[in-house]
Amino acid sequence: MSQISTALPAAVRALAEADFSVVAQRFTAAGYAVGQPADGILTIQRAADTAASVSSGGSASAPRPAVVLSVGVHGDETGPIEVLAYLLDQLSLDVADQPAALAVDLMLCVGNIDAIRAGKRFIDADLNRMFRTERGTLAGTAEAARADVMVAATSDFFHSAGPVRWHLDLHTAIRPSVYPAFAIVPELIADQPRQQLLHWLGHAGVGAVIMNPASVGTYSYYSAEYHQAAGTTIELGRIGTLGNNDIGQFADASAALDALLRGVAPATQARQPHIFATARQIIKLSDNFRMAFGRETHNFTAMRQGEEIARDGDTVYTVQYPEELVVFPNPDVRVGLRAGLMVHRIG
Repeated sequence: MSQISTALPAAVRALAEADFSVVAQRFTAAGYAVGQPADGILTIQRAADTAASVSSGGSASAPRPAVVLSVGVHGDETGPIEVLAYLLDQLSLDVADQPAALAVDLMLCVGNIDAIRAGKRFIDADLNRMFRTERGTLAGTAEAARADVMVAATSDFFHSAGPVRWHLDLHTAIRPSVYPAFAIVPELIADQPRQQLLHWLGHAGVGAVIMNPASVGTYSYYSAEYHQAAGTTIELGRIGTLGNNDIGQFADASAALDALLRGVAPATQARQPHIFATARQIIKLSDNFRMAFGRETHNFTAMRQGEEIARDGDTVYTVQYPEELVVFPNPDVRVGLRAGLMVHRIG
């Protein structure tokens, strides 16, 4: 039985329930090629005849940027669902009078639909660890099957896309953070699109960026690795329930997203995020894993060289750099998964 309240605004409830019927109809009426390749996934692309009509002499026009926006990869991270719902609703209304209001080819993905409906983080396992070839004992989980569906749709979307490719995977963090909005960016992204992404993140109010050297199976890293997208996981504030999120805290991110979709310069002022490199992944090796600090520890809490981070049997994790900051500390993950990330500032 769905836990999604019937009292929610129509646009928010529709997106939370992966119901694209209203917005799909609006974009179709405005002349876009609209598809729904799977439950919870919508593509909105410039139709071939529209592309030809706006180009000089009827020849094919330049490829539009291809943008994937994903929300709800964790079912309890609801703030981005509300933000995207309002943006999408207004944009779909605007194209009725201004068909060119959408300046990109767009794929929308509501990730873990069943978990959103259940009001849970996941059903069987963390969906944002399933975008990898080796899943071990998690291969038969509901999330593994959902990841396969999302991978297939993402691959099809980017297959015919031009060189400008984005994937913004929107999340909220479990715990408070020294930086209320921060992002994880794969190091393998080429220099020019990476710089463009970092600049956009500055407009979106992101205060910190962690450069990630290796995949841990996240959706945005998959898009960067296999489809050369400027992919990033963005943490916007903290977890909240649908309808009770303070979406005012996402104002800069919302404005930057709207500008990206409309192909205009962001109205918000760009602030250069602090850049962090990954010092090490803290992997949970056994059920004996223990962290050296409490569950109330904030993301980006600083630790000094030599301090103990965690221990797992005979394995002891300690701070190696003069200062490292802990991000995503979570001793409750499954054995073999990342229980924390240690970073150090480089810019």
